[in-house]
Amino acid sequence: MYWLFLLFAIGALAVAFTTTSTVVLLLCLLVSLACFVAWAMGFYSARVGSVRDNAAPMIDPVELRRLREQAEARKAAAEHQSPGEG
Repeated sequence: MYWLFLLFAIGALAVAFTTTSTVVLLLCLLVSLACFVAWAMGFYSARVGSVRDNAAPMIDPVELRRLREQAEARKAAAEHQSPGEG
């Protein structure tokens, strides 16, 4: 949907370039600027929203528990080996 703002901005610029009236020129330039800003905000929102949605469920609770248990086992093994080395 936000791509329509880009098309409107290009259309307003085309009208601004072909008109002979100063008032219409200024109005079309302002409309083009507003549409371009709306397109940029929509584009940014779509990009950030898609990244945020994909990053949320990276590790589920079961996997996180398994990783914690592995880390605790490694830590216990390292503590058990440390006094024998010294």
